[in-house]
Amino acid sequence: MSRIRFTPKDGVGRIALAAPAARNAVDIGWCEDFSAAAKACGADASLRVVLIEADGDFFSVGGDIDHFIAHRNDLTPHVRRMAGLFHEGLLALHHGGLPVVAAVQGLAAGGGFSLALQADLILAAKSARFVSAYSSSGLSPDGGLTYTLPRMVGTRRAFEIMALNPVMDAETAQRLGIVARIFADDVFKTEVEACVRRLAGMSAGALAALKRLLASSLNNSLEQQFSAEAEAVAQLAGSAETLKILEAFLARRG
Repeated sequence: MSRIRFTPKDGVGRIALAAPAARNAVDIGWCEDFSAAAKACGADASLRVVLIEADGDFFSVGGDIDHFIAHRNDLTPHVRRMAGLFHEGLLALHHGGLPVVAAVQGLAAGGGFSLALQADLILAAKSARFVSAYSSSGLSPDGGLTYTLPRMVGTRRAFEIMALNPVMDAETAQRLGIVARIFADDVFKTEVEACVRRLAGMSAGALAALKRLLASSLNNSLEQQFSAEAEAVAQLAGSAETLKILEAFLARRG
């Protein structure tokens, strides 16, 4: 049975963590299905935005410990394969140019936490909880957590979060700059849909350029970033998509 459900519709590529009975725990099948779904997003030219969501009361509890123990005799190569598939999927989303939204309700732990933090925008239900959890199981992080988290909160706070594993509620995660918006649980799905629909209706070229510029900004000098910004805005200004938007703006103003 697939642990991930991929549904492309109306410009939105929905990647749903679809094993609620298992609390959306991560095993080799999960990693295979996630990688395939992420790559499918990049292959579908009709998509404008990717939404990562979850069925049930948990976003994901991270690695399936029973699955690890079942592979105790070959655990090192098995986990290496799992991490490789997970990372392939995350890189496909990172380089795909589409904005990625993570809609988190319930607990996002371990690989679920790493997955959420790879999104460009994290929307959280009031009930959401976030915890690294890796070191509690004798593991080090994967899913890019040691890359994304220090860039959000600084290296010392990132060490505390990944070493001591505090369980952060949605408000704490928002104060740290991890979560963008919080919604009450009873309106969460409605608000997520509204946000995703808004992104899907925006300029695909502009959002892709924004994603590229942000990705390069921490490694570029100011001069390099000026150059990248100038080239991006110039290319967009001459595109058919942008000219159509500008002409529509003038028509409304007139």
